[in-house]
Amino acid sequence: MTDMEKCMNKLEEKGFTDQYQVEDGRLHCLTNGKMYDAEDVMAINFYRFEGNSNPDDMSILYAIETADGRKGTLVDAFGMYASQELGDFMQNVEMHKKVKGEQVY
Repeated sequence: MTDMEKCMNKLEEKGFTDQYQVEDGRLHCLTNGKMYDAEDVMAINFYRFEGNSNPDDMSILYAIETADGRKGTLVDAFGMYASQELGDFMQNVEMHKKVKGEQVY
């Protein structure tokens, strides 16, 4: 099990059960099909992971909460393989600052 899997499992235990992806400039909830604009989304926290065998294999996991109270996760590559569309969307999302020393797992 990877650190990202452990983190996702801990987030799921805390109620972050939905899965999201960005499509056509909006956040799409894969659980219920609902679409959200950036102003209806808050990134509660984010976690960066580096691959064990390749430092270029990096990803970022966002813990997301929507205006209607749904919670879930959004995953993207980090660095040169990151999704431009997801990055553009996240620039418009309210981001809580990660508290130093706070760990999910």
